[in-house]
Amino acid sequence: MRIAYIINTFEGGGAALPIPAIADVFRRHGNEVHVAAICRRNGRALPVLHAAGVPATVLGADDAPIPQQLHRLDAWVRSIRPTHLWTSLTRATLLGELVGARQRIPVVSWQHNAFLRPANLMLLRAMKNLSQVWVGDSAYVTALTRQKLDLPASRVMCWPIFRAWPDTAPAPEWRAGQVVQIGSLGRLHGSKGYDVLCRALVHLRDVPGLSPYRVVIGGEGAEHDRLQAFCHRHGLSNVRFAGYVEDVQSFLRQCHMYVQPSRYEGFCIAAHEGMNMGLPVVGSAVGEMNQSIVDGVTGWKVAPGRPRQLADRLEAALRNPAQLADMGHVAREWGMRTFSARAFDAAGAAILRRMDT
Repeated sequence: MRIAYIINTFEGGGAALPIPAIADVFRRHGNEVHVAAICRRNGRALPVLHAAGVPATVLGADDAPIPQQLHRLDAWVRSIRPTHLWTSLTRATLLGELVGARQRIPVVSWQHNAFLRPANLMLLRAMKNLSQVWVGDSAYVTALTRQKLDLPASRVMCWPIFRAWPDTAPAPEWRAGQVVQIGSLGRLHGSKGYDVLCRALVHLRDVPGLSPYRVVIGGEGAEHDRLQAFCHRHGLSNVRFAGYVEDVQSFLRQCHMYVQPSRYEGFCIAAHEGMNMGLPVVGSAVGEMNQSIVDGVTGWKVAPGRPRQLADRLEAALRNPAQLADMGHVAREWGMRTFSARAFDAAGAAILRRMDT
């Protein structure tokens, strides 16, 4: 098969950065893959794609009108002459479905979203039969896709988007006398709940008897100035915004615990990367995290949007940081088994077989 992989943008987020691992599966099973984004945005994923030897094309400007985006995608697909289109994220899926129908090319659509705007959901429902197969990037998103689009089980498959790092050493254990390092990675966007985390830290600020701690948030986005101003206003001098993180493993290796206060999530790669590095996760009970985090075993779950509850969980961890290493070890072992390279390949191969029938 010759697969044209179409994604919304080459932003440095959870949908674009795993493309090299996905392309590796495609190639190892004897298929050719070409990748294009409707627009570039910040382009953070492009160096990762180039380093992996994955051809990557930006089809147009960020502010190009929809008809122009559709025209350029149609022209690119004609130049590639693929046997299949693989679409990722809503805009790429809708435009890819139109091009696939026009050029009579079967479409496979990968879903990552735990939340769809009403207009997008209406369009996806109206056009759902233009995709041959729908793929969820997690068990949670797979079930949600079936429900929201009213699809039969025969048309929906699951390919968890995370492939564990098997040869990466875990983060060093916390030692008595050390400051507890709490890390988080994500867009500074309302959906990620960093305002909830900051309010939780205000509750913790004057609690006696806690081990000293520091919170480092890696990411960029529209909420940066507002979050930073909140921290300054409330004297949260132990919170640092580190900007976009290119070397995720090095970032996580400096942590003893990971926190993900999201209001909603699909898979949430970053939380699973934290587990992969041997960190217990304090995360919202949303998306795939609701299954991955075992309360008191691999971390702690909290209800989304509840700063007081999040503060209580963080307080429990900071009163006994010696427990973090054992919990992180269990999280790492579970993640290595569940998201192994073998499991990642098997899930992808099953979809490729379905595409080739």
